Amino acid sequence: MMKKRYILACMALLLCSICEVAAQVMQRDTFLTDTGRKVVITHIKHGSLAISFDGMEIQVDPVENFPPRTDYSRMPKAGCILVTHEHSDHLDSNAINTLSNETTLLIANESSVKRLGRGCVMRNGEIRMLSDAVSVEAVPAYNTSAEKQKYHPKGRDNGYVLDIDGLRIYIAGDTEPIPEMSRIRDIDVAFLPVNLPYTMTPEQAAVAARSFMPKVLYPYHYGETKIEQVAEALSGSGIEVRIRNYK
Repeated sequence: MMKKRYILACMALLLCSICEVAAQVMQRDTFLTDTGRKVVITHIKHGSLAISFDGMEIQVDPVENFPPRTDYSRMPKAGCILVTHEHSDHLDSNAINTLSNETTLLIANESSVKRLGRGCVMRNGEIRMLSDAVSVEAVPAYNTSAEKQKYHPKGRDNGYVLDIDGLRIYIAGDTEPIPEMSRIRDIDVAFLPVNLPYTMTPEQAAVAARSFMPKVLYPYHYGETKIEQVAEALSGSGIEVRIRNYK
């Protein structure tokens, strides 16, 4: 009887897992580059997103089992994987392995590379060409509030600015508003984290966005935060706030 109950419990867990994967709906948005080529952004969950351009697949902070479970085996192999930092909701070796082949370039901050035992370290301020039309710059990401600095200390983590054929995408990683944001220029699409209590409040996200004025802002990595408050705080700013599913 105990064995039968165990088998039934395992089957129930498996069914729940399958249903969770099937239920995950990934929204997509398409942007055009300076030469009219398409960039497709797939909003996966939490801090995870994917960017497709001209046959190149870029994955950002892929995580498999952080809810909802994501089946990365259904996605194309990545040409490049960007990891912002080593927290488990951003760094997942299983997801990285699933998305990788012999040509995949893994880029991360130094502590993530040490934890994985592989990858290319990019430090704040460094720029790397991914192709003739695509470059990536590592930029600072850190907490400034005294009670939050233990989560993301200055100098450890990365945000990334991608320049894709002239389309500039800023992926902030886990950070609060920081002075370095005002030096980020000509951003078409930005992702700012609103994950309390670890990153920004909606009000801080609005302050951060106003410091560099992206054309389109996606608040992401937001959990139970009242995300509509970001749009309210930026009303009249000229910044288009788009809400997607990043719980």
